[in-house]
Amino acid sequence: MEALKYFYRDLGDRLWDIYGFRDAFNLKEDWFARIYMGLNQAPIVVMIENHRSGLIWKMFMSNAEIESALEAIDFEKD
Repeated sequence: MEALKYFYRDLGDRLWDIYGFRDAFNLKEDWFARIYMGLNQAPIVVMIENHRSGLIWKMFMSNAEIESALEAIDFEKD
């Protein structure tokens, strides 16, 4: 999270734009890619939010289908 905050707050004017983060950068060379991260990077945002708040896991576990599936396989929650 500290790195993400640094990228957004301190480098945001060069690293962040209308489509999100740029694909790559090199601070030593003062170089920032003109292209953006690909769609295959989108799960990273979900993982960051889940790490930050646990929201994704809570929403997943709140589904009745998940609860019944876990019961069917005798899964024991901590």
